[in-house]
Amino acid sequence: MTEEIMPVMAVIYARVSSRSQLAKGDGIDSQISRLREFASYQKLDVIEIFTDSVTGEAEERPGMEALIAYVRKRRGLKTFVLIDHISRFARDIVTHRKLRARLDKAGGLLVSPTMQFKDDPDNLFVEGINALQAEHHRHTNAIQTKARMRSRVMNGYYVFYCPVGYEYRAVKGRGKMLFRKGPQASIVTEALEGFAGGRFQTKIEVLRFLETHPDYPKDRQGRVHEQRVTDLLTRPTYAGYVEAPSWGIGLTKGHHPALISFETWQKIQRRLTERANVPARKGLAATFPLRGFVDCDDCGKALTSCFSKGNGGSYGYYMCFNRGCESKGKSIRRDVIEGEFESLLKGMTPSREMFDLASLLFRDWWDHEIRSGQTRRNSLEAELGKIDQSVSRFLDRIVEADTPSVIKAYEDKIAALEREKIVYREKIAQCGRPARSFDANFRTAMEFLANPCNLWDSPRIEDKRAVLKLAFAARPTYARNSGFRTVVTSSPFKLLSAFKGDEEEMARPTGFEPVTPSLEGSCSIRLSYGRVRAP
Repeated sequence: MTEEIMPVMAVIYARVSSRSQLAKGDGIDSQISRLREFASYQKLDVIEIFTDSVTGEAEERPGMEALIAYVRKRRGLKTFVLIDHISRFARDIVTHRKLRARLDKAGGLLVSPTMQFKDDPDNLFVEGINALQAEHHRHTNAIQTKARMRSRVMNGYYVFYCPVGYEYRAVKGRGKMLFRKGPQASIVTEALEGFAGGRFQTKIEVLRFLETHPDYPKDRQGRVHEQRVTDLLTRPTYAGYVEAPSWGIGLTKGHHPALISFETWQKIQRRLTERANVPARKGLAATFPLRGFVDCDDCGKALTSCFSKGNGGSYGYYMCFNRGCESKGKSIRRDVIEGEFESLLKGMTPSREMFDLASLLFRDWWDHEIRSGQTRRNSLEAELGKIDQSVSRFLDRIVEADTPSVIKAYEDKIAALEREKIVYREKIAQCGRPARSFDANFRTAMEFLANPCNLWDSPRIEDKRAVLKLAFAARPTYARNSGFRTVVTSSPFKLLSAFKGDEEEMARPTGFEPVTPSLEGSCSIRLSYGRVRAP
């Protein structure tokens, strides 16, 4: 009599395949609403609801584990487990059987408005067929989804997890596409171009740069993991291309905006295989900015640094620890060498007249480059034609080859040539059409050239490292008793030093050949001066 008046308890289990479906769709709510209605019709009291947002192939799910534990605690009491459809329970026949057995052992009774779950042979057969059908649908959907994704990649659309710096937006008739995402895109561009240009020597320096920006996404501890930096530096997506090697799809021009040029991306790939010139060490690097950058005059090895305790506290020193060096272990006070370095930078600061002349020169060079765009375009198109001929020759050799290793070598060579073609096409498209104005391109650079000490005085170690990399073509050499030796400055500072002399004789250049920097950082320039004084 008591059992007849006691209400029968039930719990609801609802599942969708991913968190994105949970956030954007109403699949969970629809299942719960339908099951509540079903429970009301069957005179069942819903006492708990469990949900999951994982694939139906997985056996271990947080919601399912919590459900089984809850039902187990109610052992001895009749507890119905309501599911909307057998596919919401599992989409794999093996997983279905394991979960079914665990639920039965815990004391749960599976119920659905779409089918009956009984233990007689006929119902078990129907249940097995439906579970197999759910698995078949999962495989079919996976194949269809993969085929659609592969087709979109082949057509130049990015279909994977949205990379940092972009966001997905729905475009009518074209599906979801990548677009720039506010400040994140600018941060990514600065990081990538900084690594390509040498501003950041290592991935760790890029990581620290990203961690200083509050708009860049981080983990719960406020950190950026090194693997995410590696992904950032190696993705051609940021150069405006898509690829899917596992699907047999090479580099394909994408429909999304590029954050960097393809040439910059290639520089990054080359730099990833190089050894950093300036080591990055957290802690000491911020305290000793010249550490690893200045060479010892006696042995040519980079100076290191340390603290030494004395009366009144700790004192910083630079020194050489190279075995066999005459100056091994002999310290140089930090304030002495860094003070001399600041004086060195001040000596590199040009006069106002010299700076104005350099600005005019750079502007004339800019105009000259724009005027010569068509000539460069013809030259680049000729080089592109040669690359096409090389690709054709290698394709012919592949047809004739029968050794897998030889065929693989030819394929790698063709892939490298295809990348070169992308760079040449990019340069051809840019001939005579600068992406930014002269002022936008040179403002920051000219401000640095006008007074490099301003950037050196910054409290950020990244800015100090930038000065070291931008102002010098080779590491300066320091003698313990006489100070810095003659330094090799970068091309812009060499150009400015070429004008030193009698400033009264300086005049605006009326013609020149473009600046040609060499690998060592030197530069050559031919000028013919007019009689007009520089302003």
